[in-house]
Amino acid sequence: MADGSCPTSSHPLRTPTVLLLALLAVTAPCTQARELRFVTLVYRHGDRSPVKAYPKDVHQESAWPQGFGQLTQVGMKQHWDLGQELRKRYSGFLNESYNRHEIYVRSTDVDRTLMSAEANLAGLYPPAGSQVFNPNISWQPIPVHTLPMSQDHLLTYPLLPCPKYLKLQEETRLSPDYVQKTKDNKEFLQMVANETGLSDYSLESVWSISDTLFCEKTHNLSLPVWATPDVLARLSDLKDFSFRFLFGIHDRVQKARLQGGVLVGQILKNMSAVLHNPSNELKLIAYSAHDTTLGALQMALNVYNGKQSPYAACHIIELYEEGPGNFTVEMYFRNESGKAPYPLTLPGCNQTCPFQDFQRLLQQVITEDWYQECQLASTTHDTKVIIGLVACGSILLLLVVLLLGVLLRQKSQPVGYHHVSDMGEEQT
Repeated sequence: MADGSCPTSSHPLRTPTVLLLALLAVTAPCTQARELRFVTLVYRHGDRSPVKAYPKDVHQESAWPQGFGQLTQVGMKQHWDLGQELRKRYSGFLNESYNRHEIYVRSTDVDRTLMSAEANLAGLYPPAGSQVFNPNISWQPIPVHTLPMSQDHLLTYPLLPCPKYLKLQEETRLSPDYVQKTKDNKEFLQMVANETGLSDYSLESVWSISDTLFCEKTHNLSLPVWATPDVLARLSDLKDFSFRFLFGIHDRVQKARLQGGVLVGQILKNMSAVLHNPSNELKLIAYSAHDTTLGALQMALNVYNGKQSPYAACHIIELYEEGPGNFTVEMYFRNESGKAPYPLTLPGCNQTCPFQDFQRLLQQVITEDWYQECQLASTTHDTKVIIGLVACGSILLLLVVLLLGVLLRQKSQPVGYHHVSDMGEEQT
């Protein structure tokens, strides 16, 4: 049955066959229905103003009501809509009214992600009954947790400082894909630099031009003559390449260990805690973050589609209990408002993946000591050599001091002097 309870019958038992079947039904173990146990959400903020303008842009910061990098009313609505969709998806799983024990929300310490989380929660938990504090406001305050950017080593990507990751990026710049992409777009990048006034026009920096023009077009601001549809499309392609550069192209697994694997590891820990503590009331953790966060996560999971995640995109990871001690994981990606999330499959497993397999397949991108693994091998070796030399030098200095002490003590005594005990002298 749907609730996992044992079937019963109100009919009288008229025959031995019916009696036997009834006895079997009573003695057979009840089958537990499949049950959703825990949900992890990682979503990008909503529509925003550009993070900056290029030097020759006629639309500088004053063109945007709240300045650069701020959530717009469109972005607020996008996340309110996502909250409403999540309310429908998890109806019967999450309490209809807000319960602080069931949900935990964490955001990067950035205006647009904090505000997106709040708009999302407004759609997820519209107040009703005793939770209404003002009949004219269909909203209630719900906590969103954060850390300063300098302390956030979970949601702000790329994670730095990490010398080994920077070394991997240097190697990526020498990879055939990167070299060829640079060669194919050299003249185009030079044209963009001339038109925008930028001095840096590498594959890694051109994303900002694409982003600025995209924001201006979305909000019906005029575009320069040179920004034709073909130019915009080419810039968008290079922007997507720059995201792949951050977390892939060369040695994806090693990059994942130093980047998105950190978030993967935390998500696995959260799910493991649910498995080992059935009485835990926490049902959902939401992370409000950025396109780079989603890119790092999906690259580590090896499910990245090669495109920058759109506004209010949401990666969903659901933990199910199929039966006592039998847990599975399903992943979905919501990348278009109003459309149901589409399923994602972890390579090497089915879309409904046993938790043990899900965990095992991801061990290659998990690091136990991020700080230690971030160090370059040569740096670690040099440090050990220096420590060894300092130790040897200290021991040698101590021996020299002791030797000098012995020599000085011997020199202070007269030649031929022999100490005679007082007792022996008195006896004489």
